[in-house]
Amino acid sequence: MKFRPMGDALLLKPKQNENKTKSGIILTGNDKSYGYAEVVAVGPGIFTQTGDRIPMTCNEGDTVMAPTRLLSGKNGNEVSLENETYVLVRESEISMVSSK
Repeated sequence: MKFRPMGDALLLKPKQNENKTKSGIILTGNDKSYGYAEVVAVGPGIFTQTGDRIPMTCNEGDTVMAPTRLLSGKNGNEVSLENETYVLVRESEISMVSSK
């Protein structure tokens, strides 16, 4: 079964936060305000009051940075599809995007 988000929603697969830098330094701080996730599916965008569609900025396969409160799934935005756990967020809640 293939699901597609509606409006400006993104289906994200959260990534585990790294405890170590590229040079091998171990990070001990637990205060991670932002986390990373991979975009699995993208909605079609939203419509303005005049009927014009606002296209999505994020694409499938992009890596995004968002507040960890959204990526934790504790807000009721956690979705289980085909034995995988994802989170569903609005594109306007994404802080940064890194294209492939």
